[in-house]
Amino acid sequence: MFGLFGPRPAQQMERFRNRYTGRSLIVHQGFTGDWLEELLKQPGGGGHFRIDSRPLPRRRPSPVEWLVQTHILPLELPQPLFLDMREDTLLVRHLTRGEHAVHPSEIAWFLEELDTRHHARLTLSGDGTAQVQYVLPVTDNEALSMLEHLGL
Repeated sequence: MFGLFGPRPAQQMERFRNRYTGRSLIVHQGFTGDWLEELLKQPGGGGHFRIDSRPLPRRRPSPVEWLVQTHILPLELPQPLFLDMREDTLLVRHLTRGEHAVHPSEIAWFLEELDTRHHARLTLSGDGTAQVQYVLPVTDNEALSMLEHLGL
């Protein structure tokens, strides 16, 4: 499909990696209340790219839209999602507890433990595919580093 109407998966993956390696994204379905405003108040909160997954899929997606609709949405994790793009690995952690998004201030705690506490690890290949490894159960989304810091 992509070959006739736009870049092939390998090209989309290369473009995504060139643009987002070393960066973070928040994939969401809109923000409720003042969540986005609170995110922007956090140190570094404005530095996360944000992509709304509601209008996806698109016929001619940008590289980030392609990655989200091809590799992230099929994970069926609750949104919003925090994505940390490493060299050839994408770490994914959802930002919900129960039925609600966590307070944006918790993202800093999640980042502190992201190397070992993430819901999914996608190892990206040059051909546009990704190997998925699930790490944390979906129900586990406590910021353990925060709890340890508070002595709880």
